[in-house]
Amino acid sequence: MIARFPIIVGPTAGGKSALALGVVEAARAAGVDAEVISADAFAVYREMDIGTAKPSPEERARAPHHLIDVADPTETFTVHDWLAGAEPIIEQLRERGALPIVVGGTHLYAKALLEGMFEGPPPDEAVRARLQAIPQPERRARLARIDPAAAERIHPNDERRTVRALEVFEQTGTPITELQRQWDAEPRADILLAVLDWEPEAINRRINSRVRAMVERGLVAEAHDLWTRERLGPTAREALGYKQLVAYFEGRLTLDEAVERIKIETRRFAKQQRTWLRRLRVFPGSMVIAGPDADRSEIAQALVNQCFRGANGGV
Repeated sequence: MIARFPIIVGPTAGGKSALALGVVEAARAAGVDAEVISADAFAVYREMDIGTAKPSPEERARAPHHLIDVADPTETFTVHDWLAGAEPIIEQLRERGALPIVVGGTHLYAKALLEGMFEGPPPDEAVRARLQAIPQPERRARLARIDPAAAERIHPNDERRTVRALEVFEQTGTPITELQRQWDAEPRADILLAVLDWEPEAINRRINSRVRAMVERGLVAEAHDLWTRERLGPTAREALGYKQLVAYFEGRLTLDEAVERIKIETRRFAKQQRTWLRRLRVFPGSMVIAGPDADRSEIAQALVNQCFRGANGGV
């Protein structure tokens, strides 16, 4: 009997997808079908294959993968959209006795599935336009004054989340950080959280290696094709790799500078992810998995065993 299903989270380039496929194989060896549900904010976009490190066609052939290539890169795709897609898939899989395996580096998606989602006020286009017109340094200084925790959490170049935090404050008079604390609900008991844990130096080496491999596989050509066809919408163009290459295409960086910037920003993103992970790893019944030296097949088997046993160790 499947009592729980796993969510596999961890830093970018940390081996989440490979572990997910290991869990698929371990589940099937136990006579249970399993499928993968991507929780990646940019893997949802068609044509953005190399830069989002989507599972290869060979990997997808090993198991069905859901919520990959479900939106055009010109569209906006939100955590609400992801939840609306993920929850029915999870329910359908469980109804037929299959194991859903949620995997991805967008920890907002994981947290929303674990605990529910903070419902802020609806966007106000007039307020948003006014905030977007403010110079970036002034915008950041304003956020630091009204919500220091949000300013520390949100990257200085993340205009979308910075503007949203300011917009929520203007609409409610309350910092978004304080409102989000009200979001933390009783966590679901039917989820097993698997947290991949890497030391910074080790994951940074993997990130640098991955970026080099992406460039060798044709990331520049992929991004340039999307850019010239005006296929990168306001959300998609913020994706790591694409954003820095757009700066190269527009003459603001050399190619070498853009590639180096991808490495730097990806390492910085991984650091932010580790902050998220420290918050998520206290989830009841979570498994913290060591990075480079772990036996992935043993871990996959342990995850499946825990899903069968349930939250309290019973079958």
